[in-house]
Amino acid sequence: MDKMIDSPRVLRIVSLFLACLFFFSVRTELSNDKPPVSDQVEVIKDVPLEVFYDDENLIVTGLPKTVNVTIKGSPTLVLSTKHAKDFSVFVDLNHLVMGEHKVNIQYENISEKLEVTLDPATVNVKIEEKMTEKFRVDPEMNHRLIDEGYVLKGMLADPAIVYVTGAKSVIESISYVKATVTGEKGLKEPFSQEAAVKVLDRDLNKLDVIIEPGSVNVQVDIAEYSKELPLTIVQTGTAPEGITINELTTDVKTVKVFGKKSIIDVMNEITVEVDLAKITEAKTYEFEVKLPEGVTKVSEQKIKVKADITKVEETPPANSEEADTTVTTGDIDS
Repeated sequence: MDKMIDSPRVLRIVSLFLACLFFFSVRTELSNDKPPVSDQVEVIKDVPLEVFYDDENLIVTGLPKTVNVTIKGSPTLVLSTKHAKDFSVFVDLNHLVMGEHKVNIQYENISEKLEVTLDPATVNVKIEEKMTEKFRVDPEMNHRLIDEGYVLKGMLADPAIVYVTGAKSVIESISYVKATVTGEKGLKEPFSQEAAVKVLDRDLNKLDVIIEPGSVNVQVDIAEYSKELPLTIVQTGTAPEGITINELTTDVKTVKVFGKKSIIDVMNEITVEVDLAKITEAKTYEFEVKLPEGVTKVSEQKIKVKADITKVEETPPANSEEADTTVTTGDIDS
């Protein structure tokens, strides 16, 4: 036995065995002391929020459209959940009555091994009766888009009536239902445009409602600016010899004048010049209306003027060289 122990060969085998035993013992100990793999954190943004309630008769306000979901856990589980996105976040309001409530947002189909945080986690909601009312649409546009020489004659929405659905308190707060027309500056002609309908309260805040239809066709009537002005006859020139102008009259009392508003608004009258040199008989003459500077056109380009005159004629006597003077007057409309 002593000889076996003293044998170099046996000693080498024993030494190798002990070395292997020590190696695996240390390795096992080190493996047991190794820290676990760190958890991974991921934020899944804008997850749609599902809402369960009686949407035929009720309206719910105060809910966000999306929720941010933070998950924490093993990297493999976190990544698979993030990429699959087969979970949902929701609120169930079916058991609640009308009024204001604070509710918790819930989730489902996420592994219990993950730590889940919702943002927001709770919300304040208001459950109200659903109402539908009809409103007349008021078209509008910025008047500064219209060229200076033109004006907005009117706007017409088609359809003129829309149906607005929302919470009772919101419907009762509606002050304006507008359809705004846009365009570039310098508008001169009528046009039509599809415009979105918006519903506003008295402070011009946009209200969260359902509008049917959501847009209308707006007919915009633009015309050249005009103003009715009294017509005045202005005499020019000198009547022919032997002609006395008793009176010049016209049936036209006013004329519509077109042009730039800044110019026309300061005008008090429109004049027609009657050249007396052309009045030779008692009849009706026609004279052209000259356009003042800044006026583009008038409703009556020519004005008929009736002339009442006295004509002095010299006729020789039958048996005398002296001439008798004959006076004739007339007010003849020929």
